[in-house]
Amino acid sequence: MGQKIAIDTKRAYEAASKSDGRRFLVDHLWPRGVKKEQLHVEEWLKDVAPSDALRKWFNHDPEKWDEFQRRYFAELNKKPEALTPLEESAKPGKTITLVYGARDTEHNNAVALRSYLLKKGVSRHSTKRNSKSSTKR
Repeated sequence: MGQKIAIDTKRAYEAASKSDGRRFLVDHLWPRGVKKEQLHVEEWLKDVAPSDALRKWFNHDPEKWDEFQRRYFAELNKKPEALTPLEESAKPGKTITLVYGARDTEHNNAVALRSYLLKKGVSRHSTKRNSKSSTKR
């Protein structure tokens, strides 16, 4: 069996590590209080972030999670070119990490984006979960 591609997610406030592979910030807004030098991202992919209207509607409410994903995936379907840097970086035996600022480690656009990429067949993934329980931002 061939090597798998790992798609991980990680909070912007967690230290970068070599195992993160290529890191991409996938939020529309820069994480508060984080300097560019600290984030260690290849690219800031604002265009893969949910629209402002969707982000504000969702407001990290877990009860809206399924509908948020449905709406977010519809947005992504309308701008496939925005995913090109992720698709080009997703290579067997390599890891890409989707970096986000939200406190909730289970209900955020990076987690939804990872799910979208997997459904599209970009790769398989490994999961780096924050040991802290998720909370609203």
